[in-house]
Amino acid sequence: MIRGAYRGLYSIVQRMSAATGNNYATAQIAPLQKAALEERCILVDDLDRSVGEATKRACHEINMEGDVLLHRAFSVFLFNSKGELLLQKRSKHKITFPDHYTNTCCSHPLAEIPGETVEEDAIGIRRAAVRRLSYELGIPSEEIQPTELLYLTRIHYKAVSDSRWGEHEIDYMLFLQKDVTIDPNPDEVSEVRWVTRSEIESPTFLKTVQAPLTPWFQLILKYKLLQWWWDNLETLDKMQDVDNITVLS
Repeated sequence: MIRGAYRGLYSIVQRMSAATGNNYATAQIAPLQKAALEERCILVDDLDRSVGEATKRACHEINMEGDVLLHRAFSVFLFNSKGELLLQKRSKHKITFPDHYTNTCCSHPLAEIPGETVEEDAIGIRRAAVRRLSYELGIPSEEIQPTELLYLTRIHYKAVSDSRWGEHEIDYMLFLQKDVTIDPNPDEVSEVRWVTRSEIESPTFLKTVQAPLTPWFQLILKYKLLQWWWDNLETLDKMQDVDNITVLS
């Protein structure tokens, strides 16, 4: 039933794309974000143990207690062969943190897609990442295999977007260095740019991108995690820590 609903939503997206000749800019794109709120995220406890599922809407709405349900997510950091990191600016239509710059891709594995609930070796997370890299950035799925994404570690963070929406996630850090084809979907992404390590550390970086950063990306920069990972890009597999979850605040 749920799987059928997901296929129905995917069909709507495909029909809208076809009707506009794949020109997302002329489509009624805001309703796609609204429809995506019915996707089902995986609820977890502080140790990242699955405790159920809930809609994306329920997982991002601030509840009566002023909290947001903790759920599973991932953040992809894609580098090209020159060692530059791909950043994206979230579109103005995003429910949380619209018009913010962030890392390459941030999203969730979905409970209604059986292959994305597989926890062994984080393969479900990595499958979800390939799906979203294709949907958000137009990277052909055949160009990236789930097994190519290095699952480095996890972080736990919480952030409020506005008076209604927020984030509360156990976020899997996924890394890949590869040259790929990019064709961003404007419903999801308004800008992309490849940046060097020196550019992102420059005091004028925010002025250059002319946009705020998402809170999870800010925290990763604040605690020098990205800089540390970037310096060890060639040997990240030796830094892998899948046993611990780092709480950032």
